[in-house]
Amino acid sequence: MGLANTITTALALATVAGAQALPEGVTPVTRVAIDRGLAWLASCQDGDGSWRNAGGGGDHSVAMTALAGMAFVAAGSTPTRGRFWRQVRSAVEYLAECSDPDTGLIHAVGESVPMFGHGFATLLLGSIYGMEADLRTQRKLKQVLDRAVGLTAAAQSTAGGWIYTPNANDDEGSVTVTQMQALRACRMAGIVVDKRTIDRGVDYVRRSQNPDGGIRYRVSGPPESRPAITAAGVAVFYNAGIYDDADFVAAAARFCERTIRVRVDTTGHHYYTHHYWSQALYQRGGPEWLDYYTAIASWLCEQQRPDGSWNGDSVGPIYGTAVALTILQLPYALVPIYQR
Repeated sequence: MGLANTITTALALATVAGAQALPEGVTPVTRVAIDRGLAWLASCQDGDGSWRNAGGGGDHSVAMTALAGMAFVAAGSTPTRGRFWRQVRSAVEYLAECSDPDTGLIHAVGESVPMFGHGFATLLLGSIYGMEADLRTQRKLKQVLDRAVGLTAAAQSTAGGWIYTPNANDDEGSVTVTQMQALRACRMAGIVVDKRTIDRGVDYVRRSQNPDGGIRYRVSGPPESRPAITAAGVAVFYNAGIYDDADFVAAAARFCERTIRVRVDTTGHHYYTHHYWSQALYQRGGPEWLDYYTAIASWLCEQQRPDGSWNGDSVGPIYGTAVALTILQLPYALVPIYQR
C-alpha cells in the first residue's frame, strides 16, 4: 500500500475514532495527527523489521526500532493484536536477533554507542513480554531479557551509572536513564532484576543533583545543571516510586518547571526533553498535566510535516516521529512503564 493510501486509511480511521470518546485532552485534531504519524512510521519499516535513522551519525537501527516499536505499543498494538501488530511483531523479531547470545548486548554490528540501543530495546521487549501470546516466542523473549538485564547489571559503573559502551566502567546521565527505565520495565513484567542495581542507579542520579535542583550530565562532571537530563531524572524517580514528597525530587521538578518551555528550545534537545518531561507530568497528573498536554499537543500538531512525520532534534524523522507519537498517546495509558 502506498503512503498516500495508507494516510487516507488512517484519516478515515481517525474520523471514526473522533466520533468515539477520546481520553481527556486528546482532541479530534490531535487524533488525526496521531493517525497520520502512525501511518507514516508504519510505511518506513524495513523488510527485516527495523527502522533506521535517515540523518547523520549512523543509522542506529536498534534504538530507532525500539523507539518506533514503543510508539505502536502506545497505540494499543501488541505482537499479536491491534492495527499495527505486524509492525510490532517484526520489530520484536529484529531486536531479538540483535541479542548477542554470549554477552546479552542487544546491538547491531558496528554501533559505536550500543548501550543507548540496548536500553531502548530492553525497554520495548520488557514492555511487550507479558503481551506475547505465543509461548515459544515468550520463552525466547525471556532468554533475551534475562541476558539483557545481566549485561546491564554487569555494565553498571562503580559510581552506579552507565555510559555508551558496556565495559568502560564510566557513566553519564542520558545512558543511565535508558538503563533505569529498561530495568524497571523488565521488573514490572516479571523478569528478575536485582533491586540493588536499580537502587544504585537512583542514587547515581540523586548524587548528580545540584543545589538549584537541576541534574548534571554526570556525577563527577561539570557542575552545569541540564534541563533535559533533569526531566529524564524526574521520570526515573517517578518510575522508581519516588515522588514529590521527597525533597530532592520536588526540587528537580521545580527546576524543570522553571527552565523547560513548550515552544522555545531551552536545551538543544527539545524532543528528548519533552519525551521525558511529558512522562513525568503525566504520572504526576492533575491540572498541570492537562495544561501541559494541551500546549505540547498543539505545538506538535503545528510541527508535523505534510507526510505525517516529525523531524525531532535534527536527529531524523524516525526519531522525531516516534517521540512525538509517544508524547501524544500518553493519555491512552497503554504502556505499563508510562502509566500512573
